[in-house]
Amino acid sequence: MGDDTHGWTAAPSAAERARSVLAAAWSCAVTAGGGREEFVGAHTVTEDGRVLLDVPEDSALLTAAVCAPRGEPSAVLEFADVAPVPVRDRIRARLWLAGWFSVRDGRLAFQPTRVVLRQASGPVLVDLDDFATGAPDPLATAEARLLTHLADCHPDAVERLTRLVGMSSLHGAVRVQPLAVDRHGLTLRIERVRVGGDVRLPFHAPADDVAALAERMHVLLSQASAATCPRAPQRQRQRTDGDG
Repeated sequence: MGDDTHGWTAAPSAAERARSVLAAAWSCAVTAGGGREEFVGAHTVTEDGRVLLDVPEDSALLTAAVCAPRGEPSAVLEFADVAPVPVRDRIRARLWLAGWFSVRDGRLAFQPTRVVLRQASGPVLVDLDDFATGAPDPLATAEARLLTHLADCHPDAVERLTRLVGMSSLHGAVRVQPLAVDRHGLTLRIERVRVGGDVRLPFHAPADDVAALAERMHVLLSQASAATCPRAPQRQRQRTDGDG
């Protein structure tokens, strides 16, 4: 790939992750004026990360936005990033935007003044400039379709990919599912009877579209095919130890 990998990291930045959650979300919850409203399919996102919201004319949110002092934080928007494949603890991340609304052409335009992304590793305050100039992962809007196809149509491929996972991570595993994919890599959810964990398989180079993703997955599967399944040697060692 040459220069295409310059500056590449094995995971998205907090700003990129936040913009990806925003791009893929279908619904949002808005808290303003002491009330909370849920909106489904009502928002769009501008290139600089502002949220445009279509609300009914009799919405209490619209009244609160008109009456709030301009420039003062007046609302909090919450977006949930839900894993498309059924797993325990399906909420992969939550994104909160605090800021203020203005009314433009009958729509509410939300200007964030504070952005917080919470993932399993904990909450992160996202830099506003990075958020405004950032872009969502190029696979963000296709991720749900890609992961459900992998889980439903290619469970054998998911099983093969576990050969790239360390033995300690697979100990006690009862099910492995694809949890997330972005341009930098694929994440697997290792489920056990009581607890689980996630393992990330990084790509050798970023995948900026679905065609590139197919090539990156082919490389991972080729590496997995060449690897020895970690569980078989473990069983063999146990039998050998018992014989000794």
